[in-house]
Amino acid sequence: SWRALVVGFFAGTLAILVPSAVLLAGGWLRTAPEPSTMSWGESARAALMLLMPAALVEELALRGIVLSALRDDIGAASAVAVTSVLFALLHLFNPGPTILSTAVVALAGVFLATVRLATGSLFAAWIAHLAWNFSQAAVLHSPVSGLALPTPGYRMESHGPDWLTGGEWGPEGGLAAA
Repeated sequence: SWRALVVGFFAGTLAILVPSAVLLAGGWLRTAPEPSTMSWGESARAALMLLMPAALVEELALRGIVLSALRDDIGAASAVAVTSVLFALLHLFNPGPTILSTAVVALAGVFLATVRLATGSLFAAWIAHLAWNFSQAAVLHSPVSGLALPTPGYRMESHGPDWLTGGEWGPEGGLAAA
């Protein structure tokens, strides 16, 4: 339903932008100039073309197939735990994962599974996942799970401890996002 998609969109957007706003207000994240030949729209479109299918495949596989199959056999809580660990393990292939970033990604898996179960919509989980990643890429211009994406003349830099800000991994790799 449209309501589930709206819930997913706002859940994903706010879940990363609120802690990032706290980091910005505290001076732990700051904008820095970044040479670019792209406009904001071009960099946002490039990020969307990469992030949309990645989020869709991850959600279909983990919160669609695996969560649904396991929920019937081992219960919802155990299925959420298993799929969240799998989600974290998938992100070990991204550049520069740490123990903390992996743990925070596992918590993000719990968040996405909760969106899926609370709304009854896999598409809501997909939109939440996409909104989370797109907010980092197109609004903050920070790395997304360690991946540096095109920026339109500025980028977000960590000026606080990596354990709080996520450092090079991006805001989703620090305790603020957790």
